Amino acid sequence: MSALGISRTIVRLGAQSIFGRWRGALLFVLPVVLIGLSILVRTLVGHEEMGARHALDGLGLTVVVPLVALLATSGLLAPEIDDGSISYLLAKPISRHTIVASKLVVAAACVLVFAVAPVLVAALILRPSYALGFALGALLGGLAYCSLFAFLSILTRHAVVIGLIYLLVWEGLLGGLLDGVRWLSVTRWSAAVVEQIADVSLVDDLPLWYAVVALAVVVGGGAWVTGRRLRGFNLTGDE
Repeated sequence: MSALGISRTIVRLGAQSIFGRWRGALLFVLPVVLIGLSILVRTLVGHEEMGARHALDGLGLTVVVPLVALLATSGLLAPEIDDGSISYLLAKPISRHTIVASKLVVAAACVLVFAVAPVLVAALILRPSYALGFALGALLGGLAYCSLFAFLSILTRHAVVIGLIYLLVWEGLLGGLLDGVRWLSVTRWSAAVVEQIADVSLVDDLPLWYAVVALAVVVGGGAWVTGRRLRGFNLTGDE
């Protein structure tokens, strides 16, 4: 039933949970918008660097990747907590970390299909030399966002709303106004990875080693604390 801490049954149920709700439809819309805009930019300005950078960074990394991660991750745990069906899953003799890891596999697959692949296609359309860098940055950032939003979905029933506020205010508004936000911004960490591979300037004075370590800590730490929180949920009946 499980391999490497992953339950195939939970993975299947997680996929059904996402694509059986309205979130599944939105996951198809975001890639279409990104690729459509990329085609428009390419038609208007060709392979011009500024247009490619704004489309791939400003829309791809900053909007599409985190929104896909939020939609995918919030559709895995929050609905089960809301309707109480999570209690049946927690009653099974399955490690809480196996449950979280299996759910995150589904979210990661959504990020790969609906965020990373479209970013790669958009980069190939706009500026092929950026393709590998932006694809890798989107993948690492998407995984970090999945772990972060998975933990958020355990903490509150309003994970989507709070996640949107976080993206708009912290990653968007404050990230564009305050230089110090780059040290605590998943999007800026992703951009630092893109810089090193694609040879493009996206974020100032952010070492690659810090960005990679920060992304790894959020991915691993987020999954771990979500499992711990889920174990506590079973014992105390939180939310």
